[in-house]
This record gives sequence, C-alpha cells and structure tokens, in this order.
Amino acid sequence: MATSCAFTKFHMRGTLLKNPQKVDRFLCRTVRTVASAKSEVFHAGGHRSLSALQEERFQQAERSVLIGYHSRINEQTFLKNLSRHGDIKKYFFYESYGVYALVEFTNRESVASLLDEAVIPTCNHEATVPFKSRLLSVKNLDSADHLNLQLNQQFQPQTSMPINQLIKRLAKEKTVEQQLISLTEAYQLTEENSRLRFLVCSLIRDLASTYFPECTIKPFGSSVNGFGKLGCDLDMILDIDGTSISKVKPKSGLSMEFQLKRVSSERVVTQSMLSVIGESLDRFAPGCVGIQKILNARCPLLRFAHQPSGFQCDLTANNRVAVKSTELLYLYGELDPRVRFLVFTVRCWARVHNITSNIPGAWITNFSLTVMVLFFLQKRNPPIIPTLDHLKKLAGPADRSVVEGNDCTFVRDFSKVLLQKNSNTLEDLLREFFDFYATFPFSNMSINIRTGKEQHKPEVAPLHIQNPFESSLNISKNVNNSQLDRFIALCQETSWLLQQSETMIPRAGDQGDNPTPWGLASLLLPSQVVAVKSRRKRREPASERIKSLLESLKNTKSTKN
Repeated sequence: MATSCAFTKFHMRGTLLKNPQKVDRFLCRTVRTVASAKSEVFHAGGHRSLSALQEERFQQAERSVLIGYHSRINEQTFLKNLSRHGDIKKYFFYESYGVYALVEFTNRESVASLLDEAVIPTCNHEATVPFKSRLLSVKNLDSADHLNLQLNQQFQPQTSMPINQLIKRLAKEKTVEQQLISLTEAYQLTEENSRLRFLVCSLIRDLASTYFPECTIKPFGSSVNGFGKLGCDLDMILDIDGTSISKVKPKSGLSMEFQLKRVSSERVVTQSMLSVIGESLDRFAPGCVGIQKILNARCPLLRFAHQPSGFQCDLTANNRVAVKSTELLYLYGELDPRVRFLVFTVRCWARVHNITSNIPGAWITNFSLTVMVLFFLQKRNPPIIPTLDHLKKLAGPADRSVVEGNDCTFVRDFSKVLLQKNSNTLEDLLREFFDFYATFPFSNMSINIRTGKEQHKPEVAPLHIQNPFESSLNISKNVNNSQLDRFIALCQETSWLLQQSETMIPRAGDQGDNPTPWGLASLLLPSQVVAVKSRRKRREPASERIKSLLESLKNTKSTKN
C-alpha cells in the first residue's frame, strides 16, 4: 500500500478494542508560528465575523494531520521527511499519550500524499478495525537518531494554571487593570488549542461523512465564543442542513436511491443519527473512548473522550439555538475588550469560591454568570454594550433567523453597531459589578439581556435569568436558595474588600518572586473573603454595632409577639 520513509514509517491509527488509560496531562509547545493569533482574528478594517473565523479554521484543519510518537524524534529530521509531501505551513507539539505533532500543510494534496504513504499496522495480540484517518503514528527506525534529541524543549500547559501560580502572577502586576488583563491572557484559549479543537471536529466529520456525505461538524459554546478557558470541554454539533435536496426533475433522468422511513418527530431522527454515529465512534474511530449515548436528555448527545487531544467531547445534532447563543456571545465579546476581561475575572472568582462547579448540581453555571456580566454592562450609564433588542433592530434581511419557532435575529455586521462612549476603568467595573449584585432584588426580579431591564419573575425560582432566545426558559432554574444566598454574601464581602486601601494598593518595596497578594489577587484567596466578616465587625464604630444589636433585639421581640 505504501513505501516507507527514510527513517520512519507512518502508520494509520487503528481502533484497539482495549481502551487505554485516562489522560494525565496535556501540554503543548509552539514552534515557529507562521501567523500570530491576532492577525488571523482581525482584518485591517476591524473585527472579523465568527463565520469567517470558523471558515478559516476549518480550512486549516482540512490541511492538517495529527501525528503521535512514543519517543522524541529529532525535530529537523521529522520535518524534513514530512516536507517531502509538500510545504509545511505550521506545526506544534504537545503531550497527551506520548508526544503529538499537529502539522498543517500548505495544501490538501500534501495530506493525501502522506496518507498514501502510510501503512495500516498489523497487530497479532489484539483485534483491530483499520480506519483510514488523519490520525497517524510514526516509529523511529534509526536508534542513532536518539543522539540528536532536543532535551531542552519547553512545554507550555494547555490546561489553566493552578490558582496559586495565578495569584503569584497577578501580585506582580502594577495595577488592578493589568491584573484583569493578565488573568485573561493566562486562562483564554491559545491559537494552538483552538486549531486542535477544529482538527478534532474535522477528524470526527471524516467518520460521520460516511453516513452523511455533506454534513459538517462544528464547535460551539466556549470553544469558539471567545470566553473559553484552557481545558474546557469541546462541544460539537452535527449539521446536515447543507445536504442538497433538489425538487427539480433531473435532466439526466437519474436520482439518488435512498430509503425514507417515517418517524414521529425530528427528535427521533436526531436520536437515530447520534446512535449510529456513536456506535461507529466506539468501534472504528481511533482515539475515541468512553462513548456514552445520552439520547433521552432534553438535547440528545454523545459524550466521549478524544484521547490524542485530551478533550472531553459532547456531540449533538439538534442544538441550533445554542449555536446562535455562541454567535451572540462572540459578538458581545468583540464589541468591547472590557467584556471579556470582566467575564474571565468573575468566572475565576466564582470558581475559587465554589460558586460554580464542574459537577452538575445547584451551582450557578458559567453561562449564567456570563449573562449576568452582560446585563450589568447594559445597565451602566451610558451602557457599554447594547441590548439584544437593539441588535435585532440593526439586523438586515441576511441576519433574519428563526430556530424552532424562536426569533434568533440580531445584526452580525460589527460596523452597524455604534457604541456609546463609556470611560469606566476595569477596576471601576469590577467594584461596581459586586456592588450591583450585592443589592440586586433577586427575590422578585429577573435578569433579561434582551431588554436590558429587570422584569418581574414569571415563575417562582430563587434566581431567574431569561434565556436570550427561548424566552420561556430560565437558564438558572437549577440554582437553589442556598447557592444564591452564598453568591450574594460573597458579592457583599468582595465589594467591601475592594473599598479597602490596604487591599487595593501594592505594598511599597514588596518585590521579588513572592510579593504579597493585593488587588484582584487578594480576592482569589478564599481565606481572605472568609475572614472579612470578622474584620468588618471589629472595625465597625460602636454606634453601628449598637444600632445593629438594637435591630436584632427588635426583630427577636416582634417574632415572639
């Protein structure tokens, strides 16, 4: 089938029926980046639409392969062999199960040439199912090559840094504003991580297209909305809307033969499609393990781990409203850089203090927190970002979108959105955010970014945040009274901390590797916020303590009566 390379053989990755162990780490190193992330995201004239960015990422993925090897091969020799198939545009290395290289060629013909040379390995001790994919492995045939190892390679983590390291990093900054920016830079998805996410989508599509030839598999949610944190899950949607269905009588007299079965609903179709793809992923797709078919959920999905990338993946086929939400969040994040800085900061604060959790339950979700930040920014004077209703008024005919009866229309052309001038600093906004929600009337009011105004709760729930597009849904319905009370209390204590000069000013002469946490760094110390209540009581004037005591006695007396 193929010839061998000068010192290596490329092998198709077959599916072993025995699943490997769980991914322990996922590290990445960038080598000779051809284009910076910023140049790829922006045109000279301004912001780039999400669809344009996704299209470029898809094209990059189609020209890319993922190659794994178990020993460190000399980098130059490795690239020299690959370049026999065509010019290499970009590459980088990371660790998952062994070391992997993501290699992007200049054109797709180079990928085809490489695959033609790859061989399907034989395995005597395990049953294998060969599947031709762009996930390859390479083996070193020349032991002398080990003499040329590059042992000084630096690996950059592709999961978010531990909180103690982040606090040290923030403590070294000069201003609170720089701290918010530094936190975002440390936590946001890198260009390499984004490229890997699109490549995984492309690899999954290679298998799904055997059943649905014109389908696409797109990432949505945190992977592409601009608010994704390193290490976040990869949410994907199987889209078959592009499949051609002609109602015109063919001139050639030929039509495609296929079997049409009657089904009761679109939901049943979705479940059937995901069931078939799930079975195929389990049996044939290299690197996909732990496939779970969660078909009876409100939104049916497949959940699995893609081991070569280290991603936990969710694949759905009927979640188009979530795709529109992704586009909306991307738009808001691009309109003003303060949006992303504040969202990343609030999310980090919430995670440190256990307001959010990776485990499903009564906690506030990251999506709910993001909407709360957007609502807060709409309530500034003047507003920093427009309401969804205003974005709908600016929409043109091409922006019209109705998904499952829900109006998902909003303008996608950045040039049509004229923002009012608001000069609030990030430090101002951070303090005002906690002030805002420390006193928000959660008991009877709902949060609504469509109108940018509080509205009376349409249902009995501790926290009510209206879904931007499905107005009858409360995206925070899972939150109970206890979790909401914790959030309000922490907002009150954090607001108080932000007003203390000793907290918000770095100590003079406090330099070195371990400066004392201050500003935002101090807010990320759980012990700092927990200790606030006792300090506040000690520092309250005597008159305030007496007033508080009298109020308490009065309430106790009225209760007894």
